[in-house]
Amino acid sequence: MAVEPLSQKDVEERLQELPGWTTDGERISRTYRFDGHFQAAAMVVHIAQIQEELGHHSDATLGYNTVSLSVNTHSAGGKVTGLDVELARRIEAVAAGHGGR
Repeated sequence: MAVEPLSQKDVEERLQELPGWTTDGERISRTYRFDGHFQAAAMVVHIAQIQEELGHHSDATLGYNTVSLSVNTHSAGGKVTGLDVELARRIEAVAAGHGGR
């Protein structure tokens, strides 16, 4: 089943429920800051688990105390879809437990 891109309005409305997430019209992105490297690295492991469960993956960059994420759906022409928003929601749900802000 093909995944359809969301309209820019839909993306913006959905991101209102996901503080810190932004869009450039092609992707949704967020950077989390942690108290140290171990917490940031642990968050990457949890993100990888969520991505495997969803079968949908982001671009992620691990810094000393940051994790930056950017995601869109390649099979939808590199546009934002409901899969991207669901991934962001799932990540948000675990980020607070790791001290992400």
